[in-house]
This record gives sequence, C-alpha cells and structure tokens, in this order.
Amino acid sequence: MSSATVLDSIIEGVRADVAAREAVVSLAEIKELAKKAKPPLDVMAALREPGIGVIAEVKRASPSRGELASIGDPAELAKAYQDGGARVISVLTEQRRFNGSLDDLDAVRAAVSIPVLRKDFIVRPYQIHEARAHGADLLLLIVAALEQPALESLLERTESLGMTALVEVHTEEEADRALQAGAAVIGVNARNLKTLEVDRDCFARIAPGLPSNVIRVAESGVRGTADLLAYAGAGADAVLVGEGLVTSRDPRSAVADLVTAGTHPSCPKPSR
Repeated sequence: MSSATVLDSIIEGVRADVAAREAVVSLAEIKELAKKAKPPLDVMAALREPGIGVIAEVKRASPSRGELASIGDPAELAKAYQDGGARVISVLTEQRRFNGSLDDLDAVRAAVSIPVLRKDFIVRPYQIHEARAHGADLLLLIVAALEQPALESLLERTESLGMTALVEVHTEEEADRALQAGAAVIGVNARNLKTLEVDRDCFARIAPGLPSNVIRVAESGVRGTADLLAYAGAGADAVLVGEGLVTSRDPRSAVADLVTAGTHPSCPKPSR
C-alpha cells in the first residue's frame, strides 16, 4: 500500500506542469518578464490596516470538495470582491486539483488595484519569477511541501523580487520552521493537506505562539461572520476565504458582511 499523501500527489503533478511550462518559456526568459512587470504593491501595509482583513479567493475547485463554482469571468468576481472591501485577492493557479490557471491570475491582476496573491504549490524558483511576471504581489509557500533549506531559499527569493510570502503552516512544528525561515506573514490552515481533514481549533493553538510582529492569517473554515469573529478572538489579523464566497449568490455582499464584522468596534483586536 502506498504511503503517498494527497499533498505528495499534488506536488508530483505540479512539478510536471512546471517542467512543461519551462520547456516553453525558459527560466532566463521568465526572469526577464518578471523584471518588466509593474512593481509589487505594499502587501504589509494592506494587511496592517485597522480591523480584520479579508483575503477573498478566486477558487474553482478543491481536492476535498471537487468543483465549487463555475467562474465564467474571474475578473468580474475579483472586482466584486474589491468593491466589497477585500484587502487582497487570492487566485488559485494550480490546474489539476483546483482548476486554476495563470490566465486567471492575469485576468484578476488587470481588473483590481489591490494586492493579488498567487496561491499554488511553490516548489521551484521558476514559479516565483513566474508569479512576479504575472503580476503577483505575494505568493503562498507551504511549509509541509518543502524541506527547510528549500523553504528558506524560496522565501529569500520571493522577498528579493519585492514580493511578500504568505507562509502556510498546520502544526506548531511547522510554525517554528516558518519563523526560523524568517516569515513575516504566517497563515494557519485548518485543513491538513496530507489527509484533507479539517481541525478548526488549529489556529487557536498555534497563533498564541507567534511573535506579535508576525501577521497572522486564518485559512479555511470561514463560513460567515461568526467564524471571522472567532478567529479574531484567537488573534487573527486577517482571514482567507474561498469556498464561502465563490458559492455565495452575491460575492460582493458576502465580502462586505465579513469586512463590516471585521472592522466593527466590538470585533476583538489582535494583541500587539
């Protein structure tokens, strides 16, 4: 019986897809394209604004739920998110399990004026230059997917291009590794990417151990304002919301409801 996890399977596909893209556009060429892109936006300033920030996600599918939404126009959805008050737009670009694409990233970047996150399984330096070439201001680095030297190297490369890394963890040990690598923004994913199981108490366990200067993002499990407030009470600076928004009848209003809750005087403030 194979001991390969869901994450292992995803990364195997990602490596093959990156190799195929690099065969068309070389690393040297993608580096040049990255240099010509507009400078990245100030993500840290956006995430440090008062209240709990909402990172709204363009997400077509997931390994755990299959197809979530038929998104005909990702640019229109992203504009609705921005109009609703989102601080950042997250775009899935992994194609095999999430039905994402760099075309979606291009469309969203052209449509909004706020920071854009490339959400993918970054395992090669090529993908970092690729993210910058396609206009990303920040990108996801998943601790569980990377050995420590690779995590540190990819984080350093991300920052050398002026981008910000959202470093994702699921356990206290992974959080320690993220801090050791120098992460300034740490996302705690309630979903275990190896098993796809969800542990909603994960954030409340990990966040108190993070230094006060680190921006804390709660990922997964936000179905409405009650979840946002619970994460805020546990120390979140921002929440990343995907499924709850793409399946909403009115994504702009859904974001606006979360933003209103996150900026209300009664909303718990992160301890600093």
